[in-house]
Amino acid sequence: MFAWRRTAVRRRVVVNLDGRAFEGVLWAQRGPLLVLRDARLLEPGREPQAVDGEVVVERARVEFTQVLAGGGG
Repeated sequence: MFAWRRTAVRRRVVVNLDGRAFEGVLWAQRGPLLVLRDARLLEPGREPQAVDGEVVVERARVEFTQVLAGGGG
C-alpha cells in the first residue's frame, strides 16, 4: 500500500500542504512523520526560501507528494 514511500526516500520531493509546499530530500519516515533535508519553503507568489536544518511534517497534513525526476540526495 505504501511502497511509493520506500522508493521516495533519499530522493528529491515536493510535499504539498494546504496553501504551501516544501521541496527537499525525503530523508526519513518516522512513524507518522516525514523528515526533509536541504529543504525550501514554496508559497504562491513568493520566491522559494531556504530552510535551515530538517523539516518535519506530519503525514496527516500532506495533500500529496511529488517525486522529482532525477531527484537524488
